[in-house]
Amino acid sequence: MAIDVFHAGLGWPVALALITLSFISSLITAGFGIGGGAVMLAVLATLLPASAIVPVHGLVQLGSNAGRTAIFLRYIHLDIVLPFFIGALIGIALGGAFVIQLDAGIIQIGVGLFVLWSILFRPPAFMRRSSAVAGGFSSFLTMFFGGTGPFVASYVKTLELDRMKHVATHATLMTIQHLLKTIAFGFLGFAFSTWAWLVGLLIVFGFLGTVVGRRVLLRIDERRFKFALNVILTVLALRLIYAGGVDLWFDGSVTSG
Repeated sequence: MAIDVFHAGLGWPVALALITLSFISSLITAGFGIGGGAVMLAVLATLLPASAIVPVHGLVQLGSNAGRTAIFLRYIHLDIVLPFFIGALIGIALGGAFVIQLDAGIIQIGVGLFVLWSILFRPPAFMRRSSAVAGGFSSFLTMFFGGTGPFVASYVKTLELDRMKHVATHATLMTIQHLLKTIAFGFLGFAFSTWAWLVGLLIVFGFLGTVVGRRVLLRIDERRFKFALNVILTVLALRLIYAGGVDLWFDGSVTSG
């Protein structure tokens, strides 16, 4: 087997950068509850072919979140897992069946505004009882946009769990979502085999990042954790709104020109 299969044709400098990023992004998510997946998505979007961004990101995040779920297994808030799974299954099926691609700019702005709303206002009671709705809506979006971790984190935040349960529950829900998404893209014909060895390396180093991030999580108190979570969510939301606005502006400029 040629060693080049490990960089999937991207070259070793790019592959090593992605491996390092996988470690760092998993450390961020394990330590602060959210953020690493969005960082990984942003970098992949600059380095991978457009058709590979969402499915490869989903497979990497599947491995990363599965490892985090295993490490934090005893802290999972189990009551919401099955309804989220059912909702996610419906959302993935609907997203995979859509032929028309939704405008990425509109999706980015919508998700960003929702995240800001969840930080600034107390969501209504039905949101805290609607893991199926959260699973369905976020899973539909992930087929087009990819990085719905902040959306799911916003829902988990409404449950007002402690920091260990928050990280464990969020990781579990994202594992479900990314698993279903990976299966869907497989049925849609995406050639995962081309990326398998590189993704394997990213998952291994992502797991190591999770182990280190868990030590960070154990050392911070609840107040600091919630503050850090809100700051990270706010930054991610503003970035999504900005990126969506730029996409819509340039699309409009090109069309009008």
